[in-house]
Order: sequence, then C-alpha cells, then structure tokens
Amino acid sequence: MDTNSSRRSFLKGSAVVGVAHIVRSPAFAASVQPSVIVVGAGAFGGWSALHLLQRGAKVTLIDAWGPGNSRASSGGETRTIRATYGPAHLLYTKMVARALQLWQEYEQRWNVKLFFRSGALRMAGADDSYESAALPVLKDAGIRFEKLSVPDCAKRWPQINFDGVSWSVYEPDSGFLAARRGCEAVLNAFLKEGGKYRQAQATAGSIVADRMQGITSAPGEILNADLYVFALGPWLGKIFPFLATKITPTRQEVFFFGTPAGDVRFTEEQLPTWIDGGKYPFFGVPGNHWRGFKIADDTRGPIIDPSTMEREISEEKLDAARAYLRMRFPSDGRLPAAGKPGLPV
Repeated sequence: MDTNSSRRSFLKGSAVVGVAHIVRSPAFAASVQPSVIVVGAGAFGGWSALHLLQRGAKVTLIDAWGPGNSRASSGGETRTIRATYGPAHLLYTKMVARALQLWQEYEQRWNVKLFFRSGALRMAGADDSYESAALPVLKDAGIRFEKLSVPDCAKRWPQINFDGVSWSVYEPDSGFLAARRGCEAVLNAFLKEGGKYRQAQATAGSIVADRMQGITSAPGEILNADLYVFALGPWLGKIFPFLATKITPTRQEVFFFGTPAGDVRFTEEQLPTWIDGGKYPFFGVPGNHWRGFKIADDTRGPIIDPSTMEREISEEKLDAARAYLRMRFPSDGRLPAAGKPGLPV
C-alpha cells in the first residue's frame, strides 16, 4: 500500500516540523512536564514519541494493532532508504541523510541490527530528467553518490541485465531497513525510558477554540493531554477529512522470490537496493534476512481501505513480476515466489 504522489509534498510541508514544532509550542513550554498523546506507533509516531519523551514530556503512545503491524505503511520486512528523489526535494533529501545518521546511532546504542548498508541504485531510462535533476540536490545535501555508466554498472553487478538503462545513480551509504523490527525496537526503547503504550483504537475528539477536547480510546474512556500527535499514515484522511485528497491509500503488490540453491548473487553483500527508473515500474531489496528477493510493483492500484483490504496477490501482477525478473535478473534457476506476499509497502 502507498499513497498518491502528493504524499511526499505533504511530508515536505508538514511532517518535517513535527517534534520541533511541538517542543516550541506554548503548551509545551508552559508546563514543567507537558503531557503528549501520540496516536500511531509506526515510523513517524514511534520516533516522535521517543524524542518527545527524551525532551522531557510525559508521553502515551497508542496504536490500534501494534508497531510495524501488517496493515500499516510502516509494516513489512524491509523498506529502502535512499536520497535520490528527483528535483526540488532538498529538504526531503536532508531528512533522509539525518534519518540514516540516527538509525546507525541508535542501532549501536540498542545493540540491534536494523540498517543494512547495501547501497542504493537508481537506474535511469531514456528519459533521465528525474535522475539528472537529483544530482545537484544530492550534492547540496552532502549525500555521497556516483554517476555510473552502463558498462560500469554491468561490471560491478553482472547479475543485473542493464538493457534499456542509460546510466545510474549509486548511493554507497544507503540501503534498507528492517521495517517492522525497527518499529518494535523504537517501542522497546520508548518503554525502557518510561513511556506508556496502549494498544487501542483512538478517535479524535472535537476541536474547540483550536484545542482538541481529548481522544476516545475505548467506549466511554476519554484521554486528555496538553498536546496530541496523529501519525496515522494511510488512515489520516479517514480521521481528518480535509487531508483525504492528500493521503490516498492505494494497492501495491509485493513479492518475495526464492533464489537458486547456493546462489548468493542476490544477497545484500553483492547487490544494492534498486529502483528501475525506466519504463518498468519495479523496485526491490536483496537479501532480506533470508526472507527472499523482494520485488515490488510501484504502479498505483485502486484506492483501498487499509483496515479491511484482503492481502491476496493477483496472478496478473505475479506474472508481470516474473517477466520482469527474467528480463532484469536472469539466472540459471527459476525464482519461485516464496510464502504469501501481498503485504503493503
């Protein structure tokens, strides 16, 4: 599952102010230990709760199904982390650079492996305007990158067929994150530092004079705080209708393929995360903790309800993924689909 193209614009305009805006707010400054309720324990909500707690707030974190659950956009085995986002996204690219730094700092502090520095490859097609525009943005943000020719790519990653690729951007310091494990690690740190967690469905209260009148977390139970943070991902438009045009969950299908026995060419040690920027709408993650070789279709499908959508793969999308694999990642053995994917990305 993902949102439409306005999601990153929404994040660029609002989410980046997040914790900093709350900490500077009058309600936060006026209290010795302000109380904050954070609804949503995904990547944004969990980290917001942890940082607010570290800033001295009394924080309660609430999630309907738990951190990194399979319905949420922060769930799933892995998420790519890379900084190539085309033109005019300097702020977003800087957010990625800061996130990379924090993930590495915290995984050392917690002694748990969450970030995998496999590198990230963006393949440009015949129209390379997106990739070309990204280069000065990466440079301004201080992101290390290489602009690689097709012969350079083919020499470095012979397991990839680069037909139809004009050139590529490679970020050696990027890679992928263990998504659901990361959300769980953040929650564990939050609890260890004194935060409170409740698994419950929360409903926003009415707003009077620019203040929310508490939230309902169970029939008849109202929780109040000085400040409220709603990090609901694909559910934001349902809770706050004025965001419905900006947060639109759509169906996307994800597949995990088994590799030939003994073949290590598709592990994170030998292959980067990748995005096909040409005419093929696929991206993927290698290795994956032995879960399989991840292939995701980046085509936006029909609008869905993330609470009730059936997580069943379609034969049409599976056939398309197989055809793409045969073209882009030719191997001596067949790559069978592993498990029952169809979870959101």
